[in-house]
Amino acid sequence: MSTVLGYSPNARIDKTLLEKFLRLPLPEDRVQATYIWIDGTGENVRAKDRTIIGVPTSIKDYPIWNFDGSSTYQAEGSNSDVYLYPVATYKDPFRPGANNVLVLCETYKHNKEPTESNKRHACAEAMSRAADQKPWFGIEQEYTLLDMDNRPFGWPTNGFPGPQGPYYCGVGANRVFARELVEAHYRACLYAGIDVSGTNAEVMPAQWEFQVGPGEGMKCADDLWVARYILHRIAEEYGIVVTLDPKPMPGNWNGAGAHCNFSTLTMRQDNGIIEIEKAIDKLSKQHVRHIQAYDPKGGQDNMRRLTGHHETSSIHDFSAGVANRGASIRIPRGVAEDKKGYLEDRRPSSNCDPYAVCNALVRTCILDE
Repeated sequence: MSTVLGYSPNARIDKTLLEKFLRLPLPEDRVQATYIWIDGTGENVRAKDRTIIGVPTSIKDYPIWNFDGSSTYQAEGSNSDVYLYPVATYKDPFRPGANNVLVLCETYKHNKEPTESNKRHACAEAMSRAADQKPWFGIEQEYTLLDMDNRPFGWPTNGFPGPQGPYYCGVGANRVFARELVEAHYRACLYAGIDVSGTNAEVMPAQWEFQVGPGEGMKCADDLWVARYILHRIAEEYGIVVTLDPKPMPGNWNGAGAHCNFSTLTMRQDNGIIEIEKAIDKLSKQHVRHIQAYDPKGGQDNMRRLTGHHETSSIHDFSAGVANRGASIRIPRGVAEDKKGYLEDRRPSSNCDPYAVCNALVRTCILDE
């Protein structure tokens, strides 16, 4: 066993033993459903399983469920039941075949009001009001792999790898680590029905990225949350820890973001650059509001990342430019040449809630709030 995983209980388990049980046939009228939700941290996912009798044909056929919110930072012990409202389903890559599903849920309090960490509710309301503008989103999720000592996976135990430069989109055993995990995640997401559009090694060794979208309305944010769940589950198999911390290593190392590509119908049409520039002007006037929405701690996490260095803008200033990765908003070179397309908001942190990000963009750029 690799010494970097020597303290990982999951890495010690023989994964082949499960296969003979996964091959057991299920009764035709039974569905194994994994309910997934966002806990009170606003950045971590939880999940539990139930058997459903009868094969559901729509999201309304999945029953509302509940859980102990006092154990997920979402309720007091004296009134701990929190409701799970199913909102989207995906094929289950961990129990392939049959009708097994992953069920993404919103969380609601005992009085049927959304929990504080339920950002989806407000986002869905904004998307409904902006539906005629057909907002598209594409999110670039960066993440870092760690060993059980919370050190970047593959880094020397008592030292550091060479300086950044050869690792971005790198190839070779001395440049990338755990590609097998990344490939497994890619395939599992596609199987599940998530619109993963690509993946690549990132600037810091042990850092990777996958892209979700483009998706209209709620699709991209829903997909990203389930893709995160799948990523953590696959990492369990390898005994590796996934962190979405936006600055996992201090010093001269890149942080991790979740750049959000955004467009409306008019931006994608001829001379849409005019609408893109109008949106950038609106965003410039709401910089603080967006910074507060772009990480789960109201901007405190991004303080460590948005320094004006390592391909970031300063958290204190708004900026925009063509092909400028040091700006708040980047207009891709191809968009500037075609005079239509989309903008890239580079400010969201890797641990952002995509519902909060998409909600803020729609309310600022479309609804003029």
